[in-house]
Amino acid sequence: MSKARHGSRLAFLAAVVSICALGVAPAQAAEVPTLPGPAQSDAGAAISYAKHHPHSAPPGTNDFSCRPGPAHPHPVILVHGSDGSAYSNWAGLSPKLKSAGYCVFALNYGRKPGTEHFGMQTMTEGAAELEVFVDDVLAATGADEVDLVGHSQGATVARYYINRLGGASQVNRWVGLASPSYGGTFFGIATALQTLPGGNALIEGIGSEALAEQVQGSPFLTALNAGGDTVPGVEYTTIGTRYDEVIQPYTNVALHDPGATNILVQDLCPLDQTGHFNLPYDPFSQQLVLNTLDPAHAIVPPCTFVPLGTGIAGVIIASNF
Repeated sequence: MSKARHGSRLAFLAAVVSICALGVAPAQAAEVPTLPGPAQSDAGAAISYAKHHPHSAPPGTNDFSCRPGPAHPHPVILVHGSDGSAYSNWAGLSPKLKSAGYCVFALNYGRKPGTEHFGMQTMTEGAAELEVFVDDVLAATGADEVDLVGHSQGATVARYYINRLGGASQVNRWVGLASPSYGGTFFGIATALQTLPGGNALIEGIGSEALAEQVQGSPFLTALNAGGDTVPGVEYTTIGTRYDEVIQPYTNVALHDPGATNILVQDLCPLDQTGHFNLPYDPFSQQLVLNTLDPAHAIVPPCTFVPLGTGIAGVIIASNF
């Protein structure tokens, strides 16, 4: 284990000891799903499968016997979004990464106690779980660094780990799909609720603590972005869409500081009107992720028509029935 990782683990253990001394339970461990599920081509089908098959792993992930080769020396860790899971977010992209020769891993973090809902605790707690998972992946694979790919909340959880928990020494690339880098107004609903007495508590009750942290101007995002939204040593890439149903304005996905590249799907393919929930399942966007991870072998993906609202009905039905 490198000195950086050893120091990170010691710091984490010290924090656990301090928390226990205060009588407060430490952050829970992330779940590592290991039951292989089938590949999926849309978010609704993936959510539905995950509901009926808890603990499913995206195809090709969490093989801890995998050893990265020289072509792809960095394991890829996939970080899901709010009230999602490794499977529901990544059952489309993970097999493509595996087929391309990557060692691929995915975790379920931020479990709401007593439920199978993940991505529900604070993003600070989620980042602490990710920190331990990254250390475990590095120890198992023998790699020096990982690449992190996050969707929505998962992108910000990963960036908090890099920027605030010392993860920069363990991360080569960060890729954020529909990242709430500067938060969203959720069509103005969230910002309107914040003006009411107890508005934040209302948002947490409707959604989660993590959801409240993703509102534009939240104390969490303000603190995370203070002094710069990137740190040296990591390549940051955001992939966003003009038609994001969650992050408004959509420009809030972008990072502003050195080391950041911001990609808007419609700048490259105006026909593709994919939105927030469909982004991880959009073939054009999936290829953008592959290109970002391996720019020396980038492929120009076919630009095909994707109608506005693609996948939304499936997500709503699968999430509620």
